[in-house]
Amino acid sequence: MSEVNLERARFNMVEQQIRPWEVLNERILDVLEALPREDFVPTGYRNLAYADLQLPLPHDEVMLEPRVEARMLQALDPQPGERALEIGTGSGYFAACLAQLAGEVTSVDLHPDFRELASEHLAAAGVQNVRLEVGDAATGWDDGQRYDVIAVTGSLPELHEGFHRSLAIGGRLFLIVGTAPIMEALLITRMDEDQWATESLFDTSVRPLRGARARVRFEL
Repeated sequence: MSEVNLERARFNMVEQQIRPWEVLNERILDVLEALPREDFVPTGYRNLAYADLQLPLPHDEVMLEPRVEARMLQALDPQPGERALEIGTGSGYFAACLAQLAGEVTSVDLHPDFRELASEHLAAAGVQNVRLEVGDAATGWDDGQRYDVIAVTGSLPELHEGFHRSLAIGGRLFLIVGTAPIMEALLITRMDEDQWATESLFDTSVRPLRGARARVRFEL
């Protein structure tokens, strides 16, 4: 697909997929229309970069559909100067989006080769405010920092509070909770030291976050 056609596909993604899914925040729409998603997708899928599909990544992982990424960004509403945390780096595309909207971004992935892949993609895109980490964050990520925005890009079988304490007061946490075929996207806002508000956003279905497990229940 030519560069002109890719630009048209990017425009169509915003107008035909994202706006109809109630994403109307102009800051976010501007980022999605400007950032070349085709530079972050796996080789061989460049022509599908703007399709309403989950695109395969190594390790049986996926890039989420653009409309889900857009709804996630709108719910979190990252602001200039804020500190953001992403759980599940993948190709680096969502981290690049966060980097355009927030002040600084930390992105964590279980797979070291994803860190290398994302580092290459982010450098090529001129993104300099993302710090990439490797680690198992399925039950939370406690690096001593508090974040204004936390995005968990894989689903959890059930809600746990492993990420709650990493939020700053007023911070927002996006999670997808449940099991296929229907999962619930949640926005959790930290109101004060010991109080959080939870809002149900939409139903979807995404791959589980690697290592996330439901509690074992014993029946008598």
